[in-house]
Amino acid sequence: MRRKYFLIIPLVILLAVILVLVIPKPLNQSGYQSNILAENLNVPWAIDFLPNNTMIFTQRGGDVSLLNQDGSVVSVGRINVTAKGESGLLGVAVDPQFAQNKYIYVYYTSATGNRVSRFVLDGKLQNETVLLDNIPSNTIHNGGRIKFGPDGMLYITTGDAGNSSSAQDINSLSGKILRMNKDGSVPATNPFKNYVYTYGNRDPQGLAWSPNGTLYESEHGDIMNDEINILVPGGNYGWPIYQGNKTGTGFIAPLVVYVNYTLASSGMAFFNNKLYVAGLRGSQLRQISLSNDGMGYTGQQALFTQLGRIREVVYHDGYLYIATSNTDGRGIPQIGDDKIIRIKVN
Repeated sequence: MRRKYFLIIPLVILLAVILVLVIPKPLNQSGYQSNILAENLNVPWAIDFLPNNTMIFTQRGGDVSLLNQDGSVVSVGRINVTAKGESGLLGVAVDPQFAQNKYIYVYYTSATGNRVSRFVLDGKLQNETVLLDNIPSNTIHNGGRIKFGPDGMLYITTGDAGNSSSAQDINSLSGKILRMNKDGSVPATNPFKNYVYTYGNRDPQGLAWSPNGTLYESEHGDIMNDEINILVPGGNYGWPIYQGNKTGTGFIAPLVVYVNYTLASSGMAFFNNKLYVAGLRGSQLRQISLSNDGMGYTGQQALFTQLGRIREVVYHDGYLYIATSNTDGRGIPQIGDDKIIRIKVN
């Protein structure tokens, strides 16, 4: 009898631990109101909005979906992607003139590398036009965020795809922030007369602009050293020669760097002179309060630490929207994961 109890007690403890891990945690965060918009998703990666405020989002396995205002999720296309490790269907961006042209842009991994393609959204995604192909890909460090800037250009983050030296090669597409015209051509004002806008970036996954046009970027460091950078055309951000607090002549040091723990910074949004950064391994939404000129910071705070891995954050029409990433193979999924959550900022 005693032996039976000795066997039962560890099983009960194990069951209790599992329940604690998988039962969804409350969304409460002081100063914020939040609610779940969608759940049971498969690695939601990027979010944008159509002019009618309908959300469009990607899931890494290849699905592009709309989240209607009545809460329904409707698939509008499935892209044939190579989804291994960190690769797959990643970024999405809505054309600023969507009402006229119906264009949607995506970044995904094909059999031959990462690419940026344009589709027409007319009920379903159709008429793919490949704008940029053969961006180096791997199971790690694919970058993948795409966003339109205030200048109307499409900005693209690419990782070094495991080849760190390529980040310093201005003729390589990997380890960079790229900038292109909407038709896929190279803007005449790009610093190197090719697609490269900045270089020396390890695995950038977040972009955000302030109202005055300052461009901020987030990227994964190597063994901690995750960075938040202010991007300038032609800037060299150091990888793999420098990272974190280490820098040298001709290299641009980060605005913020995390040297004592791994944030694994991903998507990023700007609102009310604050940056909001999605933290994957850091399991948080990181709030960074900026100085008045936006060139420094005055404080930081970890928000929503109970949700696990957070992949994406965007600001739209008075709300922040975040996507969890607990089903990506590196998290502990809670019941209902993955989720898209709306946050009202007071």
